[in-house]
Amino acid sequence: MNSDERTTLLTGGRVHTPSSPDATAMAITGDTVVWVGQDGPGRALHPDAEEIALDGAFVAPAFVDSHVHATATGLHLSGLDLSAVRGGAELLAAVRSAARQGEVLLAHGWDSSTWEDARVPSRAELDQAAGDTPVYLSRVDVHSALVSTAMADLAPGTRSAEGWSDDGPLTRQAHHLVRAAARAAITPSQRRAAQLAFLRTAAARGIATVHECAGPDISGVDDLTALLDLAEDPDLPAVVGYWGEIGAVDLAARLGLPGLAGDLFVDGSLGSHTAALCATYTDLPHTAGARYLDARTIADHVVSCTEAGLQAGFHVIGDDAVGEVVRGFQLAEQAIGSRALAGRRHRLEHLEMIDAEQARILASWGVVASVQPLFDAAWGGTSGMYAERLGARRAGGLNPFSTLAAQGMPLALGSDAPVTPLDPWASVRAAVHHRTPGAGLSPRAAFTAHTRGGHRAAGTADGTTGSLVPGAPAHYAIWAAADLVVAGSDERVQRWSTDPRSGVPGLPALEPGTDLPRCLRTVRAGRIIHDEFAVAGRA
Repeated sequence: MNSDERTTLLTGGRVHTPSSPDATAMAITGDTVVWVGQDGPGRALHPDAEEIALDGAFVAPAFVDSHVHATATGLHLSGLDLSAVRGGAELLAAVRSAARQGEVLLAHGWDSSTWEDARVPSRAELDQAAGDTPVYLSRVDVHSALVSTAMADLAPGTRSAEGWSDDGPLTRQAHHLVRAAARAAITPSQRRAAQLAFLRTAAARGIATVHECAGPDISGVDDLTALLDLAEDPDLPAVVGYWGEIGAVDLAARLGLPGLAGDLFVDGSLGSHTAALCATYTDLPHTAGARYLDARTIADHVVSCTEAGLQAGFHVIGDDAVGEVVRGFQLAEQAIGSRALAGRRHRLEHLEMIDAEQARILASWGVVASVQPLFDAAWGGTSGMYAERLGARRAGGLNPFSTLAAQGMPLALGSDAPVTPLDPWASVRAAVHHRTPGAGLSPRAAFTAHTRGGHRAAGTADGTTGSLVPGAPAHYAIWAAADLVVAGSDERVQRWSTDPRSGVPGLPALEPGTDLPRCLRTVRAGRIIHDEFAVAGRA
């Protein structure tokens, strides 16, 4: 028997499978789940298998993160982290300690909306802290950045570009130019180390597949190619690559990409006041943000991608941008018909300000909503950044996950790392416990959107991928988790759901304040890509 066709039998655990809600065992041969059930029958059916005792651990489909930026996240993980900075003085002190002569300093994560004193340091102050070191400090939403004079000097044309500020953060095209200069300063070895750090961290969080949202304004062809090459290693998570550029059909074909999607910007972000709104910002009433694409351009992109057999997709946040995207899809439908449009499973990233009618229309074309629940956890609620930017009424309508689901839009969950952390259980919890009552998902729907939904969003689901059933690819994770529960809408449903006859598998408790599961092992296509199980004294 080929070593790749060995059978492994997991026993004594709790297996999340729709085929047997009280399953304690699972058999895997090669890269495929071949059986799920109870320990005794498992041993009888697979007497020659390598048996691994789970000691009560929880086995579930591995997570899929549907929106990441690998290199930026890896640099954030291995470099200067500004997410804990709580003021301008702390930020300057961090830069002062990290700046090195002859090196470019890239750091991420500052968020002045969380500071007691929201004043952002001036460029002169940053220059004084950094000396001659070129410094690029991206805001938490990565749509604006503080830069030193030395960094601006590396990006010709920045000072005359839209979004330039003589003293404050750069936005829009000026930010895109300086970000490209910062990216160009990264050495190949630095990039490889960052990408490896990202992929290994993802695996350690129970993530076996990520969707890299690359593009000319985000990373670069060399960056994406290097990441895809790295992910050919079966001992790392799989990478589904997207490239956000109009007219790049030949590039998609050359790289074997599923789509020209991801961060193809229709607008910017709320945190940087660049998300395109129908009405002005509450805290900056002279602007309604920035819209970068119109309906005709959106339609032409959707049509060309559909005809080329590719997924189209866009980054879209503000309500003005969402309206323009819907109009673009309507124009595309007129050109190629609804059947062709629905056949490609196009996708939209973030989709924060959308109403029920827009969701219904998009659902009719099978458009996937790739959303980030930790946005709401970080900035939602009556006093968060959203409320500051938009006022409480508009902020309360953001990220309406329940509306998207109710209108039939397929959902996929992700982090937008490094914007929010690689923490899928926290993401599931945030989707359930939305800060606007009634806007969240059930635990079951949220978990499915972060597992099977991610495969569907990439067009790779075949009916079993993302589930632990016989015949499914063996993408799974083993977790140390407390008691499993099944949430129901009322006591009668609760009683039925927890009865094994209901066929509803349980999940770890997701109540705020409870400990979330800890990843012991992550498996991609039958190969272990992260392992703390043996360290824990098991197998």
